[in-house]
Amino acid sequence: MKVTTRAGGAYIPPHRLRQMQQQITDKSSDQYQRMTWEALKKSINGLINKINTANIKMIAPELFGENLVRGRGLFCRSLMRAQSASLRFTPVYAAVAAVVNTKIPDVGALLLARLVVQFRRAFRRNDKTVCLAVCTFIAHLTNQLVCHEILALQVLALLLQNPTDDSVEIAVGFMREVGAHLANVSPKPNNAIFETFRSILHEGKIDKRTQYMIEVLFQVRKDKYKDNQPIVQELDLVEEEDQITHYIGLDDDDLDVEERLNIFKFDPDYDENEKRYADLKAEILGEGSDEDESDESGSESDSEEESEDEEEKRMEIQDKTNADVIELRRKIYLTVMSSVDFEECCHKLMKLHIPEGQEIELCNMIIECCSQERTFLKYYGLMAERFCKMNRIWGENFTLAFQEVFETVHRYETNRLRNIAKLFAHLFFTDSLAWTCFSIIRLTEEDTTSASRIFIKILFTEISEFLGLKKLKERMEDPMMAESFQGMFPKDNPKNTRFAINYWTSIGLGALTEDLREWLRTAPQQIMRKRRSSYSDSSDSSDSDSDSDSSNDSDSSGSDSESDSGSESDSSSSSSGSSDYDRRKRRRR
Repeated sequence: MKVTTRAGGAYIPPHRLRQMQQQITDKSSDQYQRMTWEALKKSINGLINKINTANIKMIAPELFGENLVRGRGLFCRSLMRAQSASLRFTPVYAAVAAVVNTKIPDVGALLLARLVVQFRRAFRRNDKTVCLAVCTFIAHLTNQLVCHEILALQVLALLLQNPTDDSVEIAVGFMREVGAHLANVSPKPNNAIFETFRSILHEGKIDKRTQYMIEVLFQVRKDKYKDNQPIVQELDLVEEEDQITHYIGLDDDDLDVEERLNIFKFDPDYDENEKRYADLKAEILGEGSDEDESDESGSESDSEEESEDEEEKRMEIQDKTNADVIELRRKIYLTVMSSVDFEECCHKLMKLHIPEGQEIELCNMIIECCSQERTFLKYYGLMAERFCKMNRIWGENFTLAFQEVFETVHRYETNRLRNIAKLFAHLFFTDSLAWTCFSIIRLTEEDTTSASRIFIKILFTEISEFLGLKKLKERMEDPMMAESFQGMFPKDNPKNTRFAINYWTSIGLGALTEDLREWLRTAPQQIMRKRRSSYSDSSDSSDSDSDSDSSNDSDSSGSDSESDSGSESDSSSSSSGSSDYDRRKRRRR
């Protein structure tokens, strides 16, 4: 039975095909290779057709079980056909291509080359359906980092160069799929593309339906592509550092689609190539490693323990030159200065993989960069706010940075001091930092310097400007926070209280001192009461001592009092008689 027909081969039942393969002893013959080619094509088509989000992790190893080096043309053709037939499964097919591309980059390069050539051909023919399918596939391959974003930008530029209803519609659909990724990696070109959309919309030369699609795209961008994420969690199968990105342009002239790989061709080195792929498959899937490990586990256990001891000894060596800290600060500075907006900057900084325990360096660099500006930029405040609200660790480190800045505020120039104060004011009025940080401030003449007083003035003036004096006063009078604010409103000494009242009044926040003024008004009476209470306590103690002494002398003086009682009664009666005589004499007069 021959399997050479114009349609690519007659149908052979699986059991009959296995019998034919068993009957052929020469595996290097043309007939055997042709049968294995048909089996390979059928297997690849079957795996691609049944793949979905739920089973992609199980299908991917089965794909590597087939010879994808020999059948890379079949794989790309089957993937493109399946994607064009069902566009809603495009993210799944792009994820499969990304997984295969990490192990066999030639497959990813061939797939992109065929997609680019197919897009050119469809664009010249004004084939809207094919263009839409190819653009969707390219968009998701760009999201998976299989393709560099330059290809997506070139496609958008070509579609919007001479805008028509169809080209703008394709560009809008393409932008909805790849816009979130472009906003992260290429914000400036992304903004230029949206400006082109805006100019097309304002010209009004396109159909109302297309204009409405552009308006919806702007709304999607405003909502930060919440319904069009670059990669869903179930399909995020490849680490970013493991992915191999291909730099293929839309105007490349040396693209080879290798159409010859779609048809059978006799391979004189068939056995050798099959062995090579078997070794590659074992490396990819990790086959054969278990047997080797079981045979050598006993002999290698001691050597592994020795190697672990050596590694531990090596780990004890520490670099005291702070070269890693300096390099980290350099990266943070370059990232902060090269970013367009605070969201892009925060995204890039989070990808720096800052070592544990060195988070304070990021906080210090944000404060340092902010202090070096001529005027305060809200960019730094929004960046610090984002980090404080992102994780509790960053909030704790910014709290430590605030304490350090306040303790060393006398070292800063006035302009740097003003920028830092406004940065922390932004964090406080947005509730990014807890107001318990104010517990370190003690507002007395002895505990403050001119620099610290200027810092507090700018800090609370800025907070009052954004919160309003009424809300700020309510915050300051919160009984739950009284312990944290007692240093700024001292009541331990009238002198310190007068100083605080004069200070808050001089900076225009005298309304915060009403409680202090009331305390100062009643302070003398309270002090006198304290003195009296202390004096009464001391007198009570002295009286108790005297009573104990008199009780001791009472027994000895008892007999003397009895002997003298008679004489005392006589003298009292004579004195009363003389007093009556004197009263009568005065009345007569």
